[in-house]
Amino acid sequence: MFKDILKTIQGEFSGEAAKRYVGGITRFHRIQASPGYREAARYCTQLLKDYQIDTELLIFPADGKTFYWSCLMPQEWDVDEASLWLISPERKKLADYFESKLSIIQRSGSCDVETDVVVLEDGEEKSEYKGLNLRRKIVLTSGDLRRVYELAVVKYGAAGIIFDGMREIPNVRSRFTISDALQYTSFWWGEETKKCFGFVLSPTQGERLCKLIKNENRKGKKVKVHAVVKSRFYDGSIEVVSGFIKGKTDEEVLLVAHLCHPQPSANDNASGCGTLIEVARTLKKLPPPKRGIRFLLIPEMTGTYAYLANNEDKIPKTVAGCNLDMVGENQELCGSSFLIEETPFALPSFTNELISRIRDELTSEQPSYTGAGGYGLFKYAVSPFSGGSDHYILSDPSVGIPTPMLIQWPDMFYHTSLDTLEKVDPKMIKRVGAVAATYIYFLANAGEDEARWLGYEVISRYKRKVLKLSQDALTESMSSAKKNKSQIPFKLRLEFILERTKIGLDSLLKLGTKKDFIEKLKEEITHFTDSGITSGVHLEATSGTGKSRKLTTYEKRVKRIVPERSYRGPINLRPYIGRLNEKDREKLHRLRKEYKEKFSLLTTLGEYWTDGQRSLFEIANLIQLETGEEATRLLAEYFDILSKLSLMKMVTN
Repeated sequence: MFKDILKTIQGEFSGEAAKRYVGGITRFHRIQASPGYREAARYCTQLLKDYQIDTELLIFPADGKTFYWSCLMPQEWDVDEASLWLISPERKKLADYFESKLSIIQRSGSCDVETDVVVLEDGEEKSEYKGLNLRRKIVLTSGDLRRVYELAVVKYGAAGIIFDGMREIPNVRSRFTISDALQYTSFWWGEETKKCFGFVLSPTQGERLCKLIKNENRKGKKVKVHAVVKSRFYDGSIEVVSGFIKGKTDEEVLLVAHLCHPQPSANDNASGCGTLIEVARTLKKLPPPKRGIRFLLIPEMTGTYAYLANNEDKIPKTVAGCNLDMVGENQELCGSSFLIEETPFALPSFTNELISRIRDELTSEQPSYTGAGGYGLFKYAVSPFSGGSDHYILSDPSVGIPTPMLIQWPDMFYHTSLDTLEKVDPKMIKRVGAVAATYIYFLANAGEDEARWLGYEVISRYKRKVLKLSQDALTESMSSAKKNKSQIPFKLRLEFILERTKIGLDSLLKLGTKKDFIEKLKEEITHFTDSGITSGVHLEATSGTGKSRKLTTYEKRVKRIVPERSYRGPINLRPYIGRLNEKDREKLHRLRKEYKEKFSLLTTLGEYWTDGQRSLFEIANLIQLETGEEATRLLAEYFDILSKLSLMKMVTN
């Protein structure tokens, strides 16, 4: 079974070799649709070919006009030089693309201007611009780049942006934890015609410049800079590296990692690509699989959209996938944990249980003092689906390829100039690579016996989950918070998990098991759920939950609205924002600001649960069962915006 596969792979897989590939990839400035990305793709293509992997470089247009599903392919971009000099009250270099590729906002337009710098607090609200003259000036900000562009550049006429922000990561990174680092920042042009330029300063540099500007302003003087960017946009291409180990059937399993990001960007995501290449080399040495194994190195998101839209015939034949994103972290340096991010409840399958079971084997890598048992020498956890990488496209129910993600998170150096090769740990790469390779090879060869074993694994983990849920419900019922009206009734949560697990068991049919066996598994978990400890919890943990409440007028209205998706895959909203009127752009901004990091997750799940049958009210209830978050108003307002862009249809019954 999988233990033999894991042992074989651990003997062959080389973390040191994978780190060498990572080092090779970090030589390239890998912005999507750029010459540097193309060179990195060619480098990886050759590596795979050297290991006898059937590999091709797939080419798709990057012209700012071609859409794959809802995703616009950006124009190709290249830059020859860029620099920002302080010229008054003194002459001093502030940023230089030659020294650091992250010193400019990626996809900046050309410029050669001498002008004043105006400080914004964050530049995200209109009130902040009252009384400011920004015409042909440069603004200094740490605020949301898209919002600052909309207001400072488009609305108020600024020439460009200097960004000194640093994304905060709770418990790991604040603005000044790595205050001399540059944050990776990029423009993502949609259908807007007004492109601008931008530079990136570290928080320390930004504070110094801000202080200088305020001091000079008090004297009635201005701080001037000279900004030069020599760049160009043109119709080019994006590349997807596709490697393949042929199977005996036309079915496939998929391993994916994104190749893009600026130089150096080692852990994000050269580590995922280096690991994928070493997985491919390792699996090529094993006996040919029953199902084909496909390896994709892609520009994040855009490459996945392009590949899937041009290979829709392969989608129903792809049993499952795995996404490798930021997998090489030295945990002590980066503050990371090895995470399995599960697939969403809207697409239940066997994948979460399988990859978790394989990972569990690594947690006993170090024997105890007496040899009785063992433990892991690394931090690890399982986290619910949150999206943010290519698995969120593959795991969309409209695509239907269940794809968990392996990732190291959080990472102190994420998206900064300090994401360098010395932060990559070959031992950690080997751990992650062994899990990914075992998972992929197991699925590539799974038949009826493996499917039956995996079925038992699914129901075993289901029972543990239900027992934990029951214990939590009893604890909640005995606490002072038991009368919290927002608390989801235990019975509803239990029914939700049972129903999704039953649907997930049906995915075992893809591996060749029999329908009657799956029905027996369903009977087993139904009986377990309806008896024993859970039935006792039904009685003890239902305070105030047995009564049906009256729906509000608003809830009655959204209960009549049934959204229908216009495109396959999750909606890529970036290219469409320019089509919105000012009122709807403001609404979108307010929603993002109110819901913060939850905005993306909740709206994505809303799309996942949209099947043309469920009402908005039902979709919001499902999201609450999955996440505990109430999202009815968010979905109603967000879907209304999508409908105005013809990205969603809203049918009223």
